[in-house]
Amino acid sequence: MGLFDKFKKGLTKSRNAVFGRIGQALSGKKLDESLFEELEEVLISADVGVDTSLWLVDEVRKQAKAERAQDGGELPRLLQSAMEKALSDCDTEMAVAPDGPSLYMFVGVNGVGKTTSIGKLARHYLDQGKKVILAAGDTFRAAAIDQLLEWGERAGCDVIRHAPGADPAAVIYDAIVAGKSRGVDVILCDTAGRLHNKANLMAELAKMAKVAKRELPGSPHEVLLVLDGTTGQNALSQTKSFQEVADVTGIVVTKLDGTAKGGVILPIVREFGLSVKWVGLGESIDDLEPFDASIYSEAICQIDT
Repeated sequence: MGLFDKFKKGLTKSRNAVFGRIGQALSGKKLDESLFEELEEVLISADVGVDTSLWLVDEVRKQAKAERAQDGGELPRLLQSAMEKALSDCDTEMAVAPDGPSLYMFVGVNGVGKTTSIGKLARHYLDQGKKVILAAGDTFRAAAIDQLLEWGERAGCDVIRHAPGADPAAVIYDAIVAGKSRGVDVILCDTAGRLHNKANLMAELAKMAKVAKRELPGSPHEVLLVLDGTTGQNALSQTKSFQEVADVTGIVVTKLDGTAKGGVILPIVREFGLSVKWVGLGESIDDLEPFDASIYSEAICQIDT
């Protein structure tokens, strides 16, 4: 299955949330203010958010006027163009260390698919022929260490770990030492998700980043915030909170295939200035895909005829 087909299949519920109500009878319908208002309503209900929904509809309205478009059948194409414009600043490239391992830290609340995303990304890099190790930096929960070990086994890479309750920064240190000695290309680091205690989490993440920077200059090369796509607008509040406690550089959105709230990607990028790097479009180990703004927009807006 090609990348577009994966996106289209994975975003079926989100596409139906946007066009399910108005998409069946667009052709032949007048592209007027009543249709723009209806589009605004469905975008807001599809968790695109009020501000971004208003912005998108305004872009569609301006483009329709510029083209003198009058047929409602033009709406999907116009909305696709507006979505691509909203996502135009989305830099999907992962930062790579010029020399030595690239170290990526994963942050996010418990239950969003953080550990699963690490395992899937490990598989992605291993398939590219890269050497990968995982660092079990969520020492707060023994279950998190066990889960990462399981994903390491599934993906086919080693996991650096300490006992539950150990200092997460010490795990990062050992992972970097191991990564350097083994000639590893990528180190993927899990972290705790105790957002209810922001002060402790901030101190913990800062210490991990400080150790990483000292032992591997320039790292962490990415700090990826993992968000559960099924939570919709709650993902926005998590983004705001984690921006306050970590130097987030990019976003991973999981479980897009199981939700009608895939439109939440748009306000994440437009309102927070963060780039979506990866999206989860299924449950198998190879279903974490690099985000593509053009394909995403087309997959949301392409109506089957």
